[in-house]
Parts: sequence; structure tokens; C-alpha cells
Amino acid sequence: MEVNAASAGGASAATNSQTKLAQNFDQFLTLLTTQLQYQDPLDPMDSSEFTSQLVSFTQVEQSIATNKNLETLINQTKNAAMSEAVVFLGTEVTIETDRAGLRNGIAKWEYGLQSNTEETKITVTDSNGKILFEGNGETKAGLHDFVWNAPADTPDGIYQLTISAQTADKAIVQTAIYSKGEVETIEVLDGQVHLSVNGILTATTNIQAVKPIKPITPDAEDAS
Repeated sequence: MEVNAASAGGASAATNSQTKLAQNFDQFLTLLTTQLQYQDPLDPMDSSEFTSQLVSFTQVEQSIATNKNLETLINQTKNAAMSEAVVFLGTEVTIETDRAGLRNGIAKWEYGLQSNTEETKITVTDSNGKILFEGNGETKAGLHDFVWNAPADTPDGIYQLTISAQTADKAIVQTAIYSKGEVETIEVLDGQVHLSVNGILTATTNIQAVKPIKPITPDAEDAS
């Protein structure tokens, strides 16, 4: 179980902009000092010109400061989301997807039937679409668990479940598929916190149910 956060490869964009602005401002002051030193006393430089430039530098500096504050706020929000997601580590979650990660020869799904069926077919395929399992599923409306015990030589990875259900008069029955797995890591993808559930990255908002993998037992003294 681990938490993975993308480390910064250097200073933030706002920090880099601030550094560059400081360098430009130093150059500006050097040029301004040189101009003032060598200006014609009988025809002095118009002060409104460099005053305008000073105002422009100040406005840019304020914008960079605002961006730095926004970056800090975003990082604080991300850190808070990471902290909240830590509670999922080591738990079994149910997520809305037809894919499940195979671990120790087992992949778990849950599927729902909108109504009773005459026939329900279950198919498991690999990432190349190769059929690895075909069988019959439940026929009563509601949610049902399906655990695939893969052949011993089946490698860990992501596998897909397909449910085909119909009534006696060949009408198609609507289905829903969910997968179950252990939250192994927490990762940041495109700035958003995701959970790795048996190798499947999913947002925390996609979680349908959570339960501890190990049963919660009372303390010894409580049991006595």
C-alpha cells in the first residue's frame, strides 16, 4: 500500500515568472540609471515614460503574486484530497466498471439485472478480446456477485466482463456491471486524486461501496 504524488520537477510557473521579472527589473533599473547619468541636462528625459514602465512592472508583479497564491491553494486542496483518500488504502471497494484486476488468480465483479431473465450469459475476455471464460449467470432481478477463478497460468492484469441477458420472448434485459478490488495505491493523475484498485485507476467519486478486507474483531478484553 502506498501513496504516490507527482513530485515537482522544479520551481512552479509563478516562481519562475517572478525570478524572470526580477531579472528584467534589475536590467531596467540599470538602463534607467545609465540614461539618467548621461542625459542632457538641457533636455532631461520625460519622467512619465519610466514611471509608466514602473507601474507596468508593479502590475505584472501583482499578477504573479496572485498566481502564486492560487498555486498554493490548489496544492493545499490536492493535499487535503490525498489525506482523505488514505482511508481507502487496504479496503475492498466496488467501482462502476466492467473491468476488474486479477490478483492471486481471482477477479471479482458484481452485476445487476433490471428484471428476471430466461437466460444470462457471462463472458470474461482479456485485453485482446480473447474469451477466457463463458458461463451462465443468475436469472433473478437484482444484484449478483461473480468471482472468476482463473486458470493457474493466467497472469495478473485487467480483464473485462460482459453480461448478455434476455427474457423468454428474446427481449434484452438491461444490465449494470461493477468490479471489486483492493485499493493498493493512491495516485495523482492530471491533478486529480485517483485510487488504484487492483491496477485500475478510478476517481473516488466512482466508488459505490467500501468494506474492510480483514474482518473487524473485538479486542481481547472486550471479548472476555
